[in-house]
Amino acid sequence: MSALFSLARPEILALSPYAHAAWRPGLTRLHANEAPWRPAGDTSAAGLNRYPEPQPAALIERLAALYGVEPRNLLVGRGSDEAIDALSRIFLRAGQDAILQCPPTFGMYSVAARIQGAAVIDCPLRRENGWRLDAEALLAAWRPEMKLVYLCSPNNPTGNRLAENEIAAVCDALDGRAVVVIDEAYVEWSGAASLAAWIERYRTLAVLRTLSKAHALAGARIGALIGPPELIEIARRVVPPYALAQPAIEAALAALAPEACARTDRRIAELLRERERLHRALEASPLVERVWPSAANFLLADCTDAGEFLRRGLAGGLIVRDLRGQAALAGSLRVTVGERAQNDALIASLANGAPA
Repeated sequence: MSALFSLARPEILALSPYAHAAWRPGLTRLHANEAPWRPAGDTSAAGLNRYPEPQPAALIERLAALYGVEPRNLLVGRGSDEAIDALSRIFLRAGQDAILQCPPTFGMYSVAARIQGAAVIDCPLRRENGWRLDAEALLAAWRPEMKLVYLCSPNNPTGNRLAENEIAAVCDALDGRAVVVIDEAYVEWSGAASLAAWIERYRTLAVLRTLSKAHALAGARIGALIGPPELIEIARRVVPPYALAQPAIEAALAALAPEACARTDRRIAELLRERERLHRALEASPLVERVWPSAANFLLADCTDAGEFLRRGLAGGLIVRDLRGQAALAGSLRVTVGERAQNDALIASLANGAPA
């Protein structure tokens, strides 16, 4: 039995997936109980009266080419969230299994685990060392019931890349013993290569990618789970048969056309320049104590007065993310880097606002 199969829930391995209507687009469709007419205002290429292709082949091929993997190594879903949910359902048994995560980090890992009835174990990043991953501490905390180990790089909300040697140490030690999930939602902003190629190196590694960030498709909800073929085969059993809406599929294909990707590259470069400019401006504000280095499209700011920062931003018609509910971020805010005019408006609101 493969290492992935040995980690998966037995009932998932025994599950027969839903048998959707055969995908034969060249034939007249009288087999899926669809309406034969398009709804008013439908401008989609395929028709909104028709069910979309389950796991669309053209989209999988383009995503696989973009991420440098084979189509058999990729499952497409509704953002990274669906992949996180699928992994939770595949590997976590209620009351028995757990995830291991490194807070402060993306909140959906713990939410999906708790929905599944699994425990959440924390091994915090080292703030004193720039939010560094401590592989030695993580491995000391790991137990066999911790089936999923999440590493977000660049990390949300701290913005830093995790050291590649630390990630490799975790993957080396846990290969075949747990599924290490590397979340690369923000990797395009980092200038670093993806670790997706590592799926050829490790038996139980998964990588999450998304079009929501750099490709500006947050509203379309397109993401990818990358991993060994066995993982993709299991995941296909638990995702809904028609998860992706037809307009989202068509939007993603358009965004992945060569000319669109070239435009995305230019916009990423522009935003990175804005990130550095905004970083300097925030650090100059008396409301900000420190701005952490970022490899993402946002900045984590430790504030001298986070409440006043928020008040002035709202007065200027701007909203940033309040992180003060997290113990490690008691005075921190997360600021997404916008276009130049939006960043100028935030800088002006901080400079011009008067204390209440």
